[in-house]
Amino acid sequence: MSSRDDLTKEYTTDEIVVEWEPRLCAHSQNCIRSLPQVFDEKRRPWVKPEAATADEVEAAVALCPSGALRTRRPGQAKRRLRPADIRASENGPLLIRGDVRVLDADGNVLYEGEKAALCRCGQSANKPFCDGTHKTVDFRG
Repeated sequence: MSSRDDLTKEYTTDEIVVEWEPRLCAHSQNCIRSLPQVFDEKRRPWVKPEAATADEVEAAVALCPSGALRTRRPGQAKRRLRPADIRASENGPLLIRGDVRVLDADGNVLYEGEKAALCRCGQSANKPFCDGTHKTVDFRG
């Protein structure tokens, strides 16, 4: 993994901040399908939150299964803790929702957030996170 992938990028308007953490992205393309005027992987920057209302952007980001995309409102109070739910997606990753904290074997924090998609196929180049490889290796499970 490159150091570029360790970054969290922010795309900001006066009404909303979109955070993107590339290393967590499972490439579901839910964001692109739901709001293509905001999310376009061929454009740089690929996120233009000003192209829709803050509510529309927030709704599109909520469809992100991996937690790579997150939103917050400027001045927003800290969120309350929620228990985590884990669900195996059909032929895809484990989807975790709630207060997620992923640790490595030595107990180091790899990620903290509200969502995560963890690899089930064993082929991700970004373990323990899903990178979408399950689609190309025809994973069933």
